[in-house]
Amino acid sequence: MASSKTAQAFGLKDPSLIHTQGFIAGKWRDAKETFDVTNPATNDVLGSVADMGVAETKEAVDAAAEAFKTWSKTTAKQRHDILMKMYKLMMENNEDLARIITLENGKVLAEAKGENTYSASFLEWFAEEAVRAYGEVIPAPMTNLRSVVVKQPVGVCGILTPWNFPSAMITRKVAPALAAGCTVVIKPPLETPFSALALAELATRAGVPDGVINVVPTSVHTKEIGQEICENSAVRKVSFTGSTAVAKTLYAQSASTMKKISFEAGGNAPFIVFDDADVEQAVTGAIACKFRGSGQTCICANRIYVQSGVYAEFASLLAQRVEEMKVGNGLDEGITHGPLIHSRAVDKVEMHVEEAVKGGASVLTGGKRLEGNYFMPTVLSDVKPDALVSREETFGPLAALIKFETEEEVIKLANNTVYGLAGYLYSRDVGRVWRVAEALEVGMVGTNTGMISQASIPFGGVKDSGLGREGSRHGLNEYMNLKYIAFGGL
Repeated sequence: MASSKTAQAFGLKDPSLIHTQGFIAGKWRDAKETFDVTNPATNDVLGSVADMGVAETKEAVDAAAEAFKTWSKTTAKQRHDILMKMYKLMMENNEDLARIITLENGKVLAEAKGENTYSASFLEWFAEEAVRAYGEVIPAPMTNLRSVVVKQPVGVCGILTPWNFPSAMITRKVAPALAAGCTVVIKPPLETPFSALALAELATRAGVPDGVINVVPTSVHTKEIGQEICENSAVRKVSFTGSTAVAKTLYAQSASTMKKISFEAGGNAPFIVFDDADVEQAVTGAIACKFRGSGQTCICANRIYVQSGVYAEFASLLAQRVEEMKVGNGLDEGITHGPLIHSRAVDKVEMHVEEAVKGGASVLTGGKRLEGNYFMPTVLSDVKPDALVSREETFGPLAALIKFETEEEVIKLANNTVYGLAGYLYSRDVGRVWRVAEALEVGMVGTNTGMISQASIPFGGVKDSGLGREGSRHGLNEYMNLKYIAFGGL
């Protein structure tokens, strides 16, 4: 349990949702060291969390392996019922869980409530998919043979998640793992461990057996724990969301034990507005896509290409809408956008703005850092296609506008990156929509919408943005092995 001071810092209706210990084999565990978690809106310390290492990670893997022996034998209906109980608990505790997200991540409370709902939706979706993990019967070439394919859980799964969606990035991985009959070891990010620990508490209340879910928070041992999870032969699957550089390291470390993997890595999403688009609709989509979470989402627009015929209109309307945004503490009334996660994130946005301006870009609104971890929501016009903001994922509230002339030109610009997670386009020409959507080298495309993510769709990218899919029925298959059984002698 958390100390009264830490519980008080969160101000929850149910203080027992706050834990500062790790969670292994159904027990809350201390560590030799602790690390502080701060509120990015104020830089105040929220509490100190157990700083676990490789030894505790091995214990967690062993606990998950032991629990797998029985959890994998439960029926799909039993797993469905437990996941649905957890879903209902998340919805019943929406206010508290959202407050935890806002305090440790910084996003405004309304967005945090939306994240909790989104997070819970994966439990509901995969509870229902658990009972639909169908096999198949393949027509055999011989009369005395029957060919059957069944699906079986892969085993212990290592879950490595980022801070930008402290809850949803966990349930998007854990829900299909549990639905398939797998057990998990979660290493949450050092910035936002409280959401992960609250989910472990609710899982226990929902009836998830000991050892099925284990949480190993850490600060200084992140690399060592990641390596242990990847190289431990008892772990049969690793799911990671984060940077491409880290994904490649984990990919290499996982090779020694031939694990199943699904990695959602970096993005550099193009957002394309054609002359025939509904400009007001496109601006609304850009606002939703670019500035959600203060621009700290992997699928947010990073390069906004606008055709010359509507460029001035789009730029003017976007700047006007962005000027209306109010930056501040996500718990305060009227605030639309919270802080960035830390000062290093602010530094990167500032660097991208300064480099673009030196290259000839103009600041239409914003462009300045504020006190603390805040940066003004910013719109830049006349950005060069080769500006740093076009080549790197900004992960901040910066909309960089780049003018283009032809469809062929913008497709080439959009695909001129090693990343391929998401892309967006606005046009009322149905032929153009199909042509461009198919031409974009990404895993997901939003046409005339800036919001694409939901539990029922296959979320993931191509190229350096990763491999594998999360969500949808395909997300369940990522945690299962196919086994072919030949029935002979008939």
